[in-house]
Amino acid sequence: MEKFLEGKTALVTGASRGLGRATAEDLAACGALVAINYASNDKAAQDTLQAIESAGGKAFLIKSPQGSFEAAEEMAAALDEELTKRTGSNGLDILVNNAGGGPVHSLDTTTPEIFNQVLSTNFSGAFFATKVLKPRLRDGGRVIFVSSLGARNALPDYVIYACAKSAIETLTKVVAKELGPRNITVNCITPGMIESDANADLRENEQLKQHLMSITPLGRIGVPSEFSGVVRSLVSPQMNYVTGQNIEISGGMSL
Repeated sequence: MEKFLEGKTALVTGASRGLGRATAEDLAACGALVAINYASNDKAAQDTLQAIESAGGKAFLIKSPQGSFEAAEEMAAALDEELTKRTGSNGLDILVNNAGGGPVHSLDTTTPEIFNQVLSTNFSGAFFATKVLKPRLRDGGRVIFVSSLGARNALPDYVIYACAKSAIETLTKVVAKELGPRNITVNCITPGMIESDANADLRENEQLKQHLMSITPLGRIGVPSEFSGVVRSLVSPQMNYVTGQNIEISGGMSL
């Protein structure tokens, strides 16, 4: 793979598994030094780090669950220490706000605790991480947010999740305008049904799986490399003039 990110630094939140892991591996394969942020799964994080290093890439771990301003500051402090130790600077070139997920609930079953949990996991974490890391972003850098097809479909059982992801899409446009003068592009990726730990239970339901494939023009479920491939494209030099956009990766499910 072409090493067009040689000398660049990247942070991927929620990078120990699934789409985050695929993204971290892809960015490292392109030459970036990757900070693997994760919440709690030490084994999965170590597996991701080992996979990157075994392939000749460079990465390190930052264990810090995201969701609040304090958590973002904690992550930023660890990032400063590790980047300065390895590169002599705390400058960051690529920020991928990937962390998300949470319980599925309707309006009736959403308690105040669930509301706060899902909102913090899927919106507040990305908001505060971007706010705190903004001074560290180098001019010409990249910021990527992650939404969900569920935000567009507005499924009743995903009420707070859908609202939080819709907020992410709006945040993308606002931040793109704010960082544009520094030549930093800001885009959002909206995945549909892509294989990951988060949707394993849905894919195990064969009837539901067949239905999802039947309403997808490409007739199949996506794989993590198809998500990380879009990330790789967005951080490439060829995408310098693309910002404020929402790019759907769904095999056409929403058509």
